[in-house]
Amino acid sequence: MKKNIFKSNGFQSLLASLLCIVLGLFLGYLVLLVINPAGAGEAILTVVKNFLTYKKTSSQLKYLGNTLVKTAPLLMCSLSILFAYKVGLFNIGAAGQYCFGVALSLYAALGLGWSWLPCLLVAMAGGAVLGAISGVLKSYCNVNEVISGIMLNWIVLYLTNMLLTTVKEAASPYTIVLANNNPSAVLPSLGLGALFNKNQYVGLAIPLSIVMAILIWIVLDKTRFGYELKATGFNRNAAKYCGMAEKRNVILSLVISGALAGMGAALLYLTGYEQWQCSTSSVPAMGFNGIAAAFLGGLNPLGTMLASFFIQHITAGGAYVDKSMYCAQISDLISSIIIYLCGFVLFMKHVMNSSIAKREEKAALKAKAAAEQDAANGKGGDQA
Repeated sequence: MKKNIFKSNGFQSLLASLLCIVLGLFLGYLVLLVINPAGAGEAILTVVKNFLTYKKTSSQLKYLGNTLVKTAPLLMCSLSILFAYKVGLFNIGAAGQYCFGVALSLYAALGLGWSWLPCLLVAMAGGAVLGAISGVLKSYCNVNEVISGIMLNWIVLYLTNMLLTTVKEAASPYTIVLANNNPSAVLPSLGLGALFNKNQYVGLAIPLSIVMAILIWIVLDKTRFGYELKATGFNRNAAKYCGMAEKRNVILSLVISGALAGMGAALLYLTGYEQWQCSTSSVPAMGFNGIAAAFLGGLNPLGTMLASFFIQHITAGGAYVDKSMYCAQISDLISSIIIYLCGFVLFMKHVMNSSIAKREEKAALKAKAAAEQDAANGKGGDQA
C-alpha cells in the first residue's frame, strides 16, 4: 500500500512551518503597506535579506557571523522549551533561567575572575536550580510550572540587576567589557572567526549548541531514559503504575531544561558580543523567542536548529529597514508578527490531519457503498 506523504510527521512539520513563515511575512508586508506603501516591498525584502543587504562578501560574512552568534543562545532556549514540552511540561520559566545564567556567568567572569569553562558550568547550574524549584513545586505541591516559572522570571531579573551592578562600568548601566577585564573568560574562537572575516565573536558557542541539539535528540528518541521521560509526560499515573519514578522524572526534566537555558545565556555573554544593562526592566526576549523556535521546528531538535537561525535571521534583518520611511519600532513589529505566527505550527498540523482524516473517511464510505452495491448486483444476478 502506497504511503501518503501528507501523513508523514516530518513533512507536515515542514509544510506547516513554511505556511506560518509565508503568512507572517505577508502580514508584515500588509502592515508596511498601510504605514507607507512606497517602501513596503523593499522593506520586507530587506528583512528577509538581512546580511545579504551588503554588497561586499566580506561584510556579508561578518554579519552572518553575528547572526550565528545570537542563534546559538536562541537554539539553547528553544531546546529548553522543547525538552520540557516533550515531557508534558511548559517551561515558560526558561526566560528566568536564561537570565540567571547571565547573572552567574558574568559575575563569575568579571567579579571572580574565573575562566570560561567554570563560568559556563555555573550558568548551567544556576538554570538547573531554578528548574528544580519549579519541578519540586510541581511534583510535591501541585503548583503549575507556568505559574512558578513566571513568578521566578521577575524575581531573578531584579536579582540579576542587583548582582551585576557590582561589576558594571562606573559611567554607564552596562557591565564591564569582558575581553578587556578577563580575556580568559571569553569562549575560544577555535579559528572559526577567520571564516567570517575575522569576526572575534564567532567561536565555540556555535558548534557547541549544535552538538547539544544532536545530544538532546539522541536522549529523547534513542534512550530508555528519554522514553521514560516522555511516558511520564503522556500520562503520569500510567508511568507510576508501570514503576517509573514520575516525580523524579518531572523534576529532572525541568532541571535539564533549566540547565539548557542557562547554558544559552553563557554562550552569548561569554563571547563578549553583548553587555548586560543593569537597569533592565523586562525579562530577556530570548527565553520567549525560544518557544516560537521550538514550535516552528516541529518540536524536533534538528528542525529547531533551522528554526532558530530563521527567527534570528529575520530579527536581525529588521534592523536594516529604512528608518527614514518607517519608525524604529517597525522592525521589531514585523519580527514579532512572524514569531507570533510561528506558534501556530501545531495548529496547522492539526488542520492537515483533520482534512486527511475526513478525506479518508469519505473514501472509505464510498468504497463501502460501492462494495455493497457490487454485492447486491452479484446477488441479484445469482437469483436470476
